[in-house]
Amino acid sequence: MTEITDEYMREMLARSRPYTVVILRSGPNQGLPDKEEIVWEHGRRNFSLRAQGLLPIVCPVTDDSEMCGLGIFDLDLEETKRVMDEDPGVRAGIFVYEVHPCRGFLGDALSG
Repeated sequence: MTEITDEYMREMLARSRPYTVVILRSGPNQGLPDKEEIVWEHGRRNFSLRAQGLLPIVCPVTDDSEMCGLGIFDLDLEETKRVMDEDPGVRAGIFVYEVHPCRGFLGDALSG
């Protein structure tokens, strides 16, 4: 295992940046007849936010749990809430969300 010094940790922590984590869960309207179309538009919107650099990490959850997805926004907490409140799936009640401020480290990325 790579040895990490206290100095390295202090340097990395000082260079971290604020982000906002969104946890997407099943909402009360999972049974809507047009759910699939609304979820499709939710996905299209996520691709658009991703292309704009506002939602650099999008992780749909693929099990049968209540959790539907996780996203990391490059926005502050209030702006993230405004963006999420306009999401078609949230507006239809298919999804509900919670937001949390977090910090990320320069150079973090998904592999691939």
